Amino acid sequence: MGITGIVRDNRYIDHRPGDYHPESPRRLEVIYAMLDEPEMSGHFSEIAVRKATKGELLRIHSSDYIDAVAETEGKPYVSLDADTTTSSGSYNAALLAAGGLCQAIDKVILGELRNALALVRPPGHHAERNRGMGFCLFNNVAVAARYAQDAHGLKRILIVDWDLHHGNGTQHSFEADPSILYFSTHQYPHYPGTGAFHETGKDLGTGFTVNVPLSSGYGDGEYVAIFENILKPIARQFEPELILVSTGFDIYQDDPLGGMLVTPSGFACLTRSIMDMADACCEGRAVFTLEGGYNLTGLRDSVKAVLKELSGMSKSDCGNMTSRADHQNLDYILKQVRTFHGKFWRKL
Repeated sequence: MGITGIVRDNRYIDHRPGDYHPESPRRLEVIYAMLDEPEMSGHFSEIAVRKATKGELLRIHSSDYIDAVAETEGKPYVSLDADTTTSSGSYNAALLAAGGLCQAIDKVILGELRNALALVRPPGHHAERNRGMGFCLFNNVAVAARYAQDAHGLKRILIVDWDLHHGNGTQHSFEADPSILYFSTHQYPHYPGTGAFHETGKDLGTGFTVNVPLSSGYGDGEYVAIFENILKPIARQFEPELILVSTGFDIYQDDPLGGMLVTPSGFACLTRSIMDMADACCEGRAVFTLEGGYNLTGLRDSVKAVLKELSGMSKSDCGNMTSRADHQNLDYILKQVRTFHGKFWRKL
């Protein structure tokens, strides 16, 4: 039960969106090299990957869209939108990304692993039912959440998204569904332009979408304080049976696409905060999956920090980190969240 799993496969590197594209194969190459260093090698259980089935993808995506991505297989270059392109190996990599995350969920739910980090690409949280966008082909975390419900009978799943960009595809997949709570911190206004405070879900799912849009300049203390003071009370009331995390490293302080100030120590503390929630709610069951992150040094160091926290090689002090936060900014954020969500979440 104490073992941390990783999803790792060189076929993810076969997704090659272009020589100058930020979502480069180098992202995984530097992470995989770090995993082979003496400090990290041998500490994690590698999870065998598989392809997601069309049936699994159909829980989130339309048949026409899945077929359109399949038609890119073997073609050197296809543009799905201005930011999202495929290469000959992209379709296979995308199937393995979603399927690999499902495999990680199996291992954690069955108690073979305590937690896991899926180091996969292409990323997924922008992918909508009928289209890929924002570097994403299939919505890995959304597909995996539905898989966890269907394969394991889970009734409540919390998806936490700390990527720089709002996970529009994930929100839209579940915004009318009270069985999946989506919580997102993101730079706003920023791509893709969604994720305002007032977007709280719809129909039976109203209140189960919690957006925390942030201006640029938020760092370790502010992020951890948001998780401790907003996410944690909501999670305790929701009582998820599994926590899934869209783990974006583009909130790193030197990321070329972002304006946030999070350091590897901050990522470790965010991980600790989620682990504490998982321990309190769902026997520690938490599965993280890679989304963004485009500064290669920051990506390597921050993934390392997350893995050390997940595996117990380190243990961060969230209280100490929170004490460094700018509380004027935090008071404003908390007031806005209470305005839109206080009637749904009494523990706020």
